[in-house]
Amino acid sequence: MSSQSNSDQELRHMYSLWTADQNKRFENALADMYDSDSPDRWKELAEAVGDDKTIEDIILHYEELVEDLKMIESGHIPLPNYANSDHFEQDDE
Repeated sequence: MSSQSNSDQELRHMYSLWTADQNKRFENALADMYDSDSPDRWKELAEAVGDDKTIEDIILHYEELVEDLKMIESGHIPLPNYANSDHFEQDDE
């Protein structure tokens, strides 16, 4: 029964889209609370993100972030090469 519950949570999260603004609020709030052992940590993160994100949404988003970081750190996802990006080139004019 718990595996069905986990599948339901994962499916719900897949359809719970996050905007860039929501993701930025999540990351900022997470950074502000990094050392926090608050029992209300997930609730506080959900309130910081707002837009009707539930505690479940926040926990699933956090778990996804942790998995992404593991993939990056293990070399499965290459880091972008910002040094060669046109976005960061300076104009000589």
